[in-house]
Amino acid sequence: MRADVLSRLVAGHICLHACMAGTRMAAPLLALRQGYSPLAVGVLLALFSLASVFLALPAGRFADRHGLRRPVGWAVITSMLGVGLAAAFPIFPMLCISALMTGGATGAASIALQRHVGRAADGATELKRVFSWLAIGPAIANFLGPFAAGLLIDYAGTAPGDTLGYRTAFLLMAILPLGAWLLVRLMPELGAAPAPLLSTSNRTWDLLREPQMQRLMLVNWCMSSCWDVHTFVVPVIGHERGFSASVIGSILGAFAIAAAAVRVLMPWFASRLREHVVVSGAMVMTAILFGIYPAMQTPLAMGLCSVVLGVVLGSVQPMIMSTLHQITPEARQGEALGLRLMAINASSVVMPMLFGTVGAVVGVSVVFWSVGVLVGAGARPAWLLRPNAETGPIKRNNKPV
Repeated sequence: MRADVLSRLVAGHICLHACMAGTRMAAPLLALRQGYSPLAVGVLLALFSLASVFLALPAGRFADRHGLRRPVGWAVITSMLGVGLAAAFPIFPMLCISALMTGGATGAASIALQRHVGRAADGATELKRVFSWLAIGPAIANFLGPFAAGLLIDYAGTAPGDTLGYRTAFLLMAILPLGAWLLVRLMPELGAAPAPLLSTSNRTWDLLREPQMQRLMLVNWCMSSCWDVHTFVVPVIGHERGFSASVIGSILGAFAIAAAAVRVLMPWFASRLREHVVVSGAMVMTAILFGIYPAMQTPLAMGLCSVVLGVVLGSVQPMIMSTLHQITPEARQGEALGLRLMAINASSVVMPMLFGTVGAVVGVSVVFWSVGVLVGAGARPAWLLRPNAETGPIKRNNKPV
């Protein structure tokens, strides 16, 4: 895959994801400023993930039928409209609608981009390389979107944090997706999937019957839960130990930076990496880190654990995406990507509530240890994702992009 084409796709991904990330930071702050309770804010945040639970599979099938440009075009329109409504009417019901629209649109666009990149890659090594680059996009967007929105909230109004500042931030977020369309609109579509595959039954259950897909979904859910538990538990532990908000933020920031850094380095070592080795090794390391994390008493010790965990978990997504494209028929790769995204977002909605319940009853350290045991047990299914006669070699019938 040509570097200029990949860079345009990554940049487009950043534009769309930054819109959602900035909105996800600004909307809860505005709701709190308007006097809404933390429970209402929690519901608002859940809506960003909830839309993709229901839209991911239809979006994947839509991408299988229509390729890249049309799904991204609809996602751009939906994102711009959703955040534009929040800028025009900055009230809580409209913020909820904006959350649903931007979350669902970003998820749908991600599926189309991932499907296009996966089908354009030639061979397992290039799959790992291109997905490592593509995974950098959300990491950059998760910094740029909230940072830009925060500056506008504080400095664009007549007083720090007034409604004009929020409206200006939402307006910028609404403009960002337009950059994604400008980058993608002239992108050539890939050829259709091979004709024999197009006759495959379109029932999602057929995908889940495959042993390799079952293992992949189990491993993907386990590792996604690790991101959720780290994001949830670290602030709770830090608060219990009297750490300041800036210290807790630094610990979480170190995790995000480490996860992004490892994805920058992975393309250079793609030819030496084996998906099943990286993923199973990451699961074992995560289980060990979750076992010792609660014993870390100082910010420095927790920060070091956070960095190592960021490296470990950050290495997993490109390997998961590469494996998914190897074990899924080309005509149904969008659907498989949608199935994966649906599972991730469902986990993001449900797991924090479960963690909170367990943590309130037996303590947050037990949450870390329980998830660590679960992830350690998942290392064997991850090892069985290695290429074999069942999956066979990758075959690419598309013209080079």
